[in-house]
Amino acid sequence: MAIVRSDPFRDLFALQDQLFRTFGSAYRNRGEEEQAMTASWAPLVDVFEDADAITLKVEVPEVDAKDVDIQIEANQLTVRGERKLENSENRDNYHRIERTYGAFSRSFTLPSTVDTEHISAESKDGVLRIVLPKRAETKPRQIRVQVEAARPSQVSTAAKQ
Repeated sequence: MAIVRSDPFRDLFALQDQLFRTFGSAYRNRGEEEQAMTASWAPLVDVFEDADAITLKVEVPEVDAKDVDIQIEANQLTVRGERKLENSENRDNYHRIERTYGAFSRSFTLPSTVDTEHISAESKDGVLRIVLPKRAETKPRQIRVQVEAARPSQVSTAAKQ
């Protein structure tokens, strides 16, 4: 025989969840839908580094390059922009809008190794690529060890011995 602990609140919360799922869409506030559709969002970013630069790949599909603003202040890089809903006057024609539209902003603290005077950015296929070159003095350098050739007088002396 097993003893089962009864929790009346668990059953009540389960019933409440089921009611919200069943009737929630009928009573959803239209203003909440529009707010969710135009809420701020943050694009996904990949950051990678090699010997010459740090590169940021920012996903900004359907954002026109002219609507993106990249600024550097002190050691902070900020990327701002906006994804606009196309044909916003025809919102009633949409059955579902799941992507977020509106303004976005991402900021990154730059290390002192970045040459802020030579940063470049390009947009292709919905990906903004920002290249942060490293300063020449901070890049690793290979130093070649010079081998001194033996002088003729040392070679002849060593051969005689």
